[in-house]
Amino acid sequence: MTARHVAGAVYRALTNRKDGPSLYDLCDPLLLRHNGGDAHLAKFYRTALANPALRPLLRRAGLPELRDEGRFGELQDALRHARDDECPDWAAIGRPVAALLDTVTLHHPRPKRTAAAGSPPDLAEIERIIRTCGAHLLRSFEKNGFIPTYAAFNLIGDPDLRGRDFLAALTGLDARGYKNSTLLFNLARVFIARSPAREVINPPWQGIAEPMWEPVQIRHRSAYYDAFFIEALSSFAETGLAAPAETEAIRRASTEMVDFCLKTSREDVLSRDGERVSVITALAPNPHPRFSRFFAQIKQDLGFGIYVPDCDTTACAFSAATQAGSTDPILDQPLLDFYAGYQAGGGANEQLVTVPLNDNVDYDGGIVTWIDNLAGDRPYGNDLDPTLNLDVLEVSFRNCSRWRVLETPRRLQTVQRIIGFQRRLVESGAFSDPRSHIYYLPELYCAYFGRCHAAFAALPPAARRAIDPDESFGYIRGRVLAYVQDTLMPAEMNAFDAALALIALGHLGADAAAFTPALNCIVANAGEGGRRGPFKAYEWNKMKTPTRIVVGGPEVTSAFVLMGLALARKALRPPAKR
Repeated sequence: MTARHVAGAVYRALTNRKDGPSLYDLCDPLLLRHNGGDAHLAKFYRTALANPALRPLLRRAGLPELRDEGRFGELQDALRHARDDECPDWAAIGRPVAALLDTVTLHHPRPKRTAAAGSPPDLAEIERIIRTCGAHLLRSFEKNGFIPTYAAFNLIGDPDLRGRDFLAALTGLDARGYKNSTLLFNLARVFIARSPAREVINPPWQGIAEPMWEPVQIRHRSAYYDAFFIEALSSFAETGLAAPAETEAIRRASTEMVDFCLKTSREDVLSRDGERVSVITALAPNPHPRFSRFFAQIKQDLGFGIYVPDCDTTACAFSAATQAGSTDPILDQPLLDFYAGYQAGGGANEQLVTVPLNDNVDYDGGIVTWIDNLAGDRPYGNDLDPTLNLDVLEVSFRNCSRWRVLETPRRLQTVQRIIGFQRRLVESGAFSDPRSHIYYLPELYCAYFGRCHAAFAALPPAARRAIDPDESFGYIRGRVLAYVQDTLMPAEMNAFDAALALIALGHLGADAAAFTPALNCIVANAGEGGRRGPFKAYEWNKMKTPTRIVVGGPEVTSAFVLMGLALARKALRPPAKR
């Protein structure tokens, strides 16, 4: 994306010939100044869609079919019901919007094949970038008191969210504010995607992971991110490349982040059998997420007023604290007993999953995402993500002895059912389909499988045989390596894609020669981040509702690159002489 491209796209959006009623023709009479009914719907419209930045881009984005008074009226009636009804019929409200969504054509990135990789970079260059990335993380922690991550909205929406998926989300979500934002964002998607504004909102990029170019990004802190940064800093320390002062800074930062995960972000909930259990919430109460006052209000307006704990943040926080050597008693809780109550079963797509955006996947054995708080709130309904389930396996392997997994049949069965879920996902080929994943890229699934496999491989052989008698891990390893080497790496990559490839290759024991394309990509792009860091910000994880929300940051890219290069360095270094 160049300045010339952006300027041309903006010009075309501003001068486009209007071909039918616009979003504002449809919504302004109902929501711009209305004071009755559900106040949140009108407030959300004014804040998110009728703002002075977006209105000029979309005022000429018209839909010719809305010249039909019947269709136009049907949409306005749906909005009236969403605004005025005490208990709206969301399926009926969503149907005319879903029909419009199915006129939109979006697709996932399709990187071009590239030439042969050439020679690998020098080990000294790899070590220089490791040091640069490690220093960037420590400098950011010193400056901010934490390592920030950013969220940005891509209003084009997610290619996987078609009409039926939108209806599944609208009816499966619980909180009315979240339903409101999902309704209006997806209505706006149609006007964006079918006008020149799409090139402004969603410019092209190289590789798979989406660059975070948006001018408005929401800085925040989360236990999920802190857990990841603990692992990255540990990886830096293990390379031996950190200076003595940096090693001490790593220790201090890791200690503080473990406390943030296990103490600040701790929340008590009830298990399915009524026992009180301590879990970890991704967004602790204010002021801990470190939102600005403006964005704290935006969060409320978007329908995120109530935030509940989740199984992924809990698993990752426990894992990072375990790796950091924490002795906090919370870690003695056998999470598998709690997770068993959130495990889908019965052979069909279990009712635990109320927002089945990836219903191409057999959910049996998988753990769902969201945990009910003590008040029974679950504002986002529930979904099931494959990568989250890798994180549950990884923390279970790291705590196999502590939680007496092998000695407790129910816990062992919970683990084996998750492994069965993963094997079926990979056997079907669905692991490489973006639709199968709620919050992550397939390429990140591959990297996180490598992380999970490393924890599994560290277990004693007898434990591995007891946990995985069918050698599913060996089968999945082969399929993941083939995808990374034959699909991801022969195509154009950006630095984040390349880091994911290195993490998968390094943890899964690929040949040293296989690392070359990803290493060369990272070296070629070092410095691209300018003043913000060694590398640009890219998509680490995402949400598909209420619209496409991409999460990442320059520090996140530095952390992934650091971990990938550390693994590559280990594979490339000659074995030590005895």
